[in-house]
Amino acid sequence: MKDLKRIIEDAIFEYNRYRSPEAEARLLSISGNEVKIEFSGSICYTCGFYDYFEDYRVILEEMGLKTVISEIKEVDEKAIVKFSIIGESD
Repeated sequence: MKDLKRIIEDAIFEYNRYRSPEAEARLLSISGNEVKIEFSGSICYTCGFYDYFEDYRVILEEMGLKTVISEIKEVDEKAIVKFSIIGESD
């Protein structure tokens, strides 16, 4: 598997390529098996709010990294989402 940080950054690039400026992801931290990503933009809070984060999780899986969303915090019209790494994709 590629370097963990590289996978996370590649997934962010891919995510932002198709979803920015409506939703934009930014890496906040990587610690052990947890990754925190900040999502910002004119995210629609009434129509599929959690879908934005699930979309990023799917991109990670396509790049070989299995994760689950373990925490979502709304802060100043942004979302801080913690992804817990549970393994490699098949």
